[in-house]
Amino acid sequence: MIRLVVNGESREVEKDTTVAALLEELGSPPERAAIELNLQIIDKKEYTRTVLKDGDRLEIISFVGGG
Repeated sequence: MIRLVVNGESREVEKDTTVAALLEELGSPPERAAIELNLQIIDKKEYTRTVLKDGDRLEIISFVGGG
């Protein structure tokens, strides 16, 4: 297990978890999310290739439609 900080809260995930897998675990559709990992915005194309490491800090912003 590795420890992350997601939106200011500590969270443990399995080693080798990708950004895409974390979004799935959180129930957040990747096409409606913007991710900042360690103060850098990640391109959506990189979500499946970006493996999270112990101590990473993420901010996840989910976009919600409505009117």
